[in-house]
Amino acid sequence: MRPKARSTELVVHDMSGETLVYDLKTSKAHCLNETSALVWNSCNGSRSIGDIALVLESKLGPPVDEDIVLLAVKQLGDKDLLASRFEYDLPMPSRRALIRKIGLASAVVIPVVASMVAPLAVMASSCVCVNPGSCLSQTSCPSQVNCNGSHICSP
Repeated sequence: MRPKARSTELVVHDMSGETLVYDLKTSKAHCLNETSALVWNSCNGSRSIGDIALVLESKLGPPVDEDIVLLAVKQLGDKDLLASRFEYDLPMPSRRALIRKIGLASAVVIPVVASMVAPLAVMASSCVCVNPGSCLSQTSCPSQVNCNGSHICSP
């Protein structure tokens, strides 16, 4: 099992403590905390889960359990940030089980991948309605239903 990070159709921006990844294919933005970012950057297709755990130990300091790497790799796979499907035969650890296992003080190393769908550019536009019926005739309006009191098309 040697996971490989996806590198195509992504815009990546590293910030202090986290990495932002915008997926051009799905129009989703993903925020990887430090642990998840380290795991993702370590997934080069030649490192095993144990090797990645050693990379995390060298960067974060305290010993890193392989279950932490497994959870991060699963989350990255679920968000389609790996080049190939990640298959693992044993039960995956949950965050709750990991916190119980490693202790609350070390919970800061728990991987987190938060995602959201980015709005389309057309959703940022608004149209001004001259009269209530003009929303129906303006093709650029996001809503073809009605105008609000400020003469702006509204859903």
